[in-house]
Amino acid sequence: MVHELAAYERAPDECHLTDEQLTTALFGPTPALFGHVAVDAQDEPLGFALWFLNFSTWAGVHGIHLEDLYVRPTARGSGAGRLLLATLASICVERGYRRLEWMMIDWNPAAGFYAAIGAGQENEWVPYRLSGEALHQLARQAVTAPTRTTV
Repeated sequence: MVHELAAYERAPDECHLTDEQLTTALFGPTPALFGHVAVDAQDEPLGFALWFLNFSTWAGVHGIHLEDLYVRPTARGSGAGRLLLATLASICVERGYRRLEWMMIDWNPAAGFYAAIGAGQENEWVPYRLSGEALHQLARQAVTAPTRTTV
């Protein structure tokens, strides 16, 4: 379904995820990705949510970053998306997390659904991404930097 999502988001050639990579991310020795699948009465998958933990230094607690939420077109309006988000909200509340966050492509009609469940759009925070050659150029600077980092 991840490849279905990529096609829906008009970027099918940008999705290179393999079953092996997803399995390792979810079930490997140090899972950093978590997932839920909504299924119908016949156990047919309707949609999925993939997420990971983030951390708020101001709140001092983890939260959930929803990386992908996808409901198959035939299942939209069935409640599958609401159930997936409700599941994540429940995890947040049970664990004392303060927020559930995600990003959405600006043309996605799900914006109305998100507003209806009480989600608000962030207007002051602007996402940034470093990738490709720019990522590699900056990484090379860590090797030659006069200062050092410790963990």
